[in-house]
Amino acid sequence: MGTELALHLLADHELTVWNRTRAKTQRLAEAGARVADTPAGAVDGADVVVSSLFGPDAVRETIIEPGLIPDGVPWADASTVSPADAEAFAQAVATYVAVPVVGTLGPARAGKLGVYVGTPDDDLRARIEDLVAPWADPDRLRGVDSAAKAAAGKLLANLALAVSAQGLREALDLGEACGLADDEILSMLDFTGLAFIAGMKGPFVRGERDTEGGDFTVDAIAKDARLMLDTADGDLPALRTALDSLEAQQEAGRGDEDFSAILTHRG
Repeated sequence: MGTELALHLLADHELTVWNRTRAKTQRLAEAGARVADTPAGAVDGADVVVSSLFGPDAVRETIIEPGLIPDGVPWADASTVSPADAEAFAQAVATYVAVPVVGTLGPARAGKLGVYVGTPDDDLRARIEDLVAPWADPDRLRGVDSAAKAAAGKLLANLALAVSAQGLREALDLGEACGLADDEILSMLDFTGLAFIAGMKGPFVRGERDTEGGDFTVDAIAKDARLMLDTADGDLPALRTALDSLEAQQEAGRGDEDFSAILTHRG
């Protein structure tokens, strides 16, 4: 996801990039970005810092603990973190803006993501909204008055994704018990609340796409589900069931595959 976001910024900005796995910067280097050897090298002299990391632990390790952000430089963080994490990052770095994105690689490439921009600083929020506008569907670019609210919006979006995927899994199981083929089941779901997820993940279910190299990995959404469960005051039974399905795929060695694996490996 970070690569896709960065590619949109290259059109109007000089970009220096860093990735823990240097090979993942190749597309950006070919597109004109400068590749830094270290995170400190990436932010040296920057007017704005943009980060897209795997989760809150990676943000703490890479940015917070080494004090990476130069004083006064805006920091737009697209990582998925909890509201509590976002509050802590905002307390640690006054220029922190949470900019979590809603969507997968297809919308990212098309510049049609949902994007929350969260900070109480009106001027900073406007500046970062302008920066990230190339990522977003204009109708889905939303400024909010705190980093925590932006983080909450992303968790809500991914809860809907995880729970609806679990619902699709169970619909496929029920339809199969009724003697229906997967394609028939997907068609019958067109007029239901599962239509969106059936449309998104239908190509995987039909075997038109492979879960290897998919859009959103099992590991990533499972990590997000755990953030949601840790954030909630009480239990979230539907989400916990979805996480059980995701963890079964992790145990089977499919953590780096698209989370459609919970639909294509239901045995």
